[in-house]
Amino acid sequence: MNSITTLKTTSDLFPFFKLKSAALHPQVAIIDFSEVKRFIDEYIKISTSFYCLIFKNYNRNNVKYGRKVVDFQNGSLICLAPNQILEMEPEVEVDESLSGWGLFVHPDLFLGTSMANRIMSYSFFEYQTNEALHLSEAEKQTLSDCVARIKKELTNNIDRHSQALIVSLIEVLLNYCVRFYDRQFITRKKSNVDVVTKFELLLKDYFNDDSLKNIGLPTVQYFADKLFLSANYFSDLMKKETGKNAKEHIQYYMIELAKKYLLDSDAPVNEIAYELGFEYPQYFSRLFKSKTGMTPAEYRSMN
Repeated sequence: MNSITTLKTTSDLFPFFKLKSAALHPQVAIIDFSEVKRFIDEYIKISTSFYCLIFKNYNRNNVKYGRKVVDFQNGSLICLAPNQILEMEPEVEVDESLSGWGLFVHPDLFLGTSMANRIMSYSFFEYQTNEALHLSEAEKQTLSDCVARIKKELTNNIDRHSQALIVSLIEVLLNYCVRFYDRQFITRKKSNVDVVTKFELLLKDYFNDDSLKNIGLPTVQYFADKLFLSANYFSDLMKKETGKNAKEHIQYYMIELAKKYLLDSDAPVNEIAYELGFEYPQYFSRLFKSKTGMTPAEYRSMN
């Protein structure tokens, strides 16, 4: 029950889904879920060695990531990086048929291209599946058109132009995802503001209770867990709403608190660094100077 099914290549998808068709490319696969006959009748965990973009157009919510049921209705997209683990629970029989598509891309496809590094900048691959991209009808069509163009290129004979063309088409699709996620951050502004408010309260509480002493310096992951979000989604949300990502907010709060300590007491800088949770005072001094342009001692002297 706890074993993990690992799919190492995109070609492994076809037998997994019990499809009669075969892979058209060794590093890219497109699955039409209307052709999938496999019915999940037991709890399984799945891990892949490739990127997954999964668009679902049905109402089954039997997929989990991080013990959370996928938060999407009809017509939503989830994006997963390699080695993430999906949990799939037994499906409940429904009247409607399974539909949608999946685009699966092995990282080796990007070797030797600008996308080898750029792929890491698409932070939504590290979102949890309960942070799915909810698509409008027009957005669904745009992404479907992109997938259709990729599939058309896959059906051509592989030549020296294939990699560049396929990679560029995938990049276009990912850039549309960035645009649509930006739109989603805007349309969910009310709930986003609630997250910002809760984060600010959590940040203050962290420095007012024993968390600093027991846990150490606060991290983005700590607050993301408290807010039931992935670290990347949380940080991107903060950036959209406030202009600063989550890490910048934490550092800003620590620096403002450090200023107060420096001016309200005669304690040595090293002691203040330890009080703020820094294991190495020199790291505190470097951070303080990078944010204020002065060392802690210079700031105290000038003020």
